[in-house]
Amino acid sequence: MALTLAEKILSQRTGREVRAGDTIIAPVDVALGQDGTSPLAVKQLESIGLEKVANPENTVFFIDHAAPSPRKELSNDHKMLREFAEKTGSVLSDVGAGVCHQLIAEDFGAPGQVIIGADSHTCMAGALGAFATGMGSTDVAIGMALGKTWLRVPETIRINITGKLPAGVFAKDIVLHVIGILGADGATYKALEFTGETVAEMPMDDRLTLSNMAVEAGAKAGLIESDSVTKSYLEQNGRGQAFKPLKADEGADYERIIDIDVSNLEPTLAAPHTVDNVRTVGDLQGTAVDQVFIGSCTNGRLSDIAIAASILKGKQVAASVRCIVVPSSRKIFLEAIQAGYIEQLVEAGAVILAPGCGPCVGVHEGILGDGEVSLNTSNRNFQGRLGNPLGYIYLGSPAVAAAAALTGVITDPREVLTNAHGR
Repeated sequence: MALTLAEKILSQRTGREVRAGDTIIAPVDVALGQDGTSPLAVKQLESIGLEKVANPENTVFFIDHAAPSPRKELSNDHKMLREFAEKTGSVLSDVGAGVCHQLIAEDFGAPGQVIIGADSHTCMAGALGAFATGMGSTDVAIGMALGKTWLRVPETIRINITGKLPAGVFAKDIVLHVIGILGADGATYKALEFTGETVAEMPMDDRLTLSNMAVEAGAKAGLIESDSVTKSYLEQNGRGQAFKPLKADEGADYERIIDIDVSNLEPTLAAPHTVDNVRTVGDLQGTAVDQVFIGSCTNGRLSDIAIAASILKGKQVAASVRCIVVPSSRKIFLEAIQAGYIEQLVEAGAVILAPGCGPCVGVHEGILGDGEVSLNTSNRNFQGRLGNPLGYIYLGSPAVAAAAALTGVITDPREVLTNAHGR
């Protein structure tokens, strides 16, 4: 029988053919937690006397969501994670290393794996051809301790993307457009499988953006087949041996197929306070912004920073705007320094923060004042997301964000881009 990519990965890992709707127990290849969710996982394991991990070298605790710590309570949580990692032999990714999802892609994820994480955007590793999904802290704790997890094999919605992206339009615009079609709960507990000629030609940076935001439509996973782009990415990160080709079978049974031609796609944003409140840049042009945040696991990669630098180089951030840039990993930070992008952004008036989540969850480093507006390249704009329920968050591509930083209002990036794709 022909299998979707989700069915194929889970069939291979369980050693038998499984189909959408089946409940399975699958081995866990990589398990992750971060400083906002791992303390609960550790406490759960302690409470049931199961203080161990089955696969220490692929059990990773990340200190990234509040890093460096802004207050003593979080410092104590960080201390707990450091001690637990040392006790169990797990991997600890400490302050400044970067965002958990980016580091999973760089250092741990591979085609055909089952990856679970106590963070909803764990699905980003699906861009590598892994079945990667977020779970609750307790479920992840048990997966860490026993090396296996249970789940229901999801039905799959295939997103077939074709056409050449216009200048000034990027993967972030595509995925926001997809979420606008599906709605915030239109893919609940489904797998999204991104296919088509446009995806096949995308670099890994852009594929990671697509998979990262699958959960914003409620999806369990956001999958892309493993191909030459995947192989090249793994080789660049010193893990070429982890590559294997993996794709869905012809004739696989999809719950729904959505065809999207991006040839005429406009720069796209999500307006407050939901990710599916999708608008084109023309609908929002002229909206004043107080803050711009370029970074996060969604758009803090080198190509994203390059796009922002191409717009801001030799210019100045508007006096009314705070522009915050956060590379998503130390590797990316160093590459951006070497390429000159960080110098260009600092000279333009941007503030550069240590690799990590930065303002994304509203714990520190960029919390909004009452009534203030932020334009983010991150993945969520829920009310209160930047630490203040009286703030307003718009989501857009790095090009849209940098254009707003330059002008002080939401601006069509095609009006200011000198190098349309920044790469």
